[in-house]
Amino acid sequence: MKTFIINENDSGQRIDKFITKALPDLPKSMLYKLLRKKDIKINGKRCDGSARICTGDTVTVYVKDELSAVKSHDMSFLNAPDSIDVVYEDDNIIIVNKPVGLDSHQGSGSSDTLISRIQHYLYKKGEFTPEKESSFAPALCSRLDRNTCGLVTAAKKSTALREVNSAIRDGLITKIYHCIVTAPLPKKSDIITAFHKKDDEKNIVTISDTPSDGFRPIKTGYRVLAEKDGLTLAEITLFTGRTHQIRAHLAHIGAPLLGDGKYGNNSVNKRYGIFRQALCAYSLQFALPESSTLSYLNKLRITAPPPDFERFIR
Repeated sequence: MKTFIINENDSGQRIDKFITKALPDLPKSMLYKLLRKKDIKINGKRCDGSARICTGDTVTVYVKDELSAVKSHDMSFLNAPDSIDVVYEDDNIIIVNKPVGLDSHQGSGSSDTLISRIQHYLYKKGEFTPEKESSFAPALCSRLDRNTCGLVTAAKKSTALREVNSAIRDGLITKIYHCIVTAPLPKKSDIITAFHKKDDEKNIVTISDTPSDGFRPIKTGYRVLAEKDGLTLAEITLFTGRTHQIRAHLAHIGAPLLGDGKYGNNSVNKRYGIFRQALCAYSLQFALPESSTLSYLNKLRITAPPPDFERFIR
């Protein structure tokens, strides 16, 4: 038998989702069997898998000891530095300025990632205690490519994570980027659309002007800020958030990013001596419903310290 007392970060989940996270060694077939046999209880009462758990609830799982090993606490984030460039922070979220060359998530084999640094920072502040969590750790609400700098939002609480992710899906967060492209843009400002398909194996995307199987619609806005010697400093607004959207979409219209080795012009990159995309997630603005616990963010426009892109067009 295993018993859990539900805390704030566990609250609001379906019971089946919570058990899957809290007891990772429990096969899903056994989980469904326990639910059918009513061997999972909330506050001593039988429940089905769709039941929602609340702060203070007692969840009891009647299962053999060998299957009730709780999730081990991953402390590998302590191997990463705890130094981060905090742009905005409150009790619910933290927004940081990600440097170039740092991965957002694990996956590259390195324990030094942006989320690891954020978790270490919050652990040191006493705001993240893995031993007290059954199913949650501070998490990124968005990500940036390794060689893109700028603003990334992370949630300190599960409720904040759900609200920010929902706002992103509903288009309630405006994300503005600054970039340098290696050709004049067709107009001084425009909103352009196309269709996007990602090749997961090669980690590259294809852009098409016409719909086709596997392609998803994208929408990108741009505004020219300055031009010189064939280079353009532009402000980009993302209306959709697909992988490599800005890089691939601008390359598709003949204006690839300076420094972009995947979608750009390598001869131009060599001429200017830049070998990472000149792209920065510059600002965030929220337009959340008043019913949201994060609606106080609506009065803020959060900006990152701008990188020195203007040196290329002086």
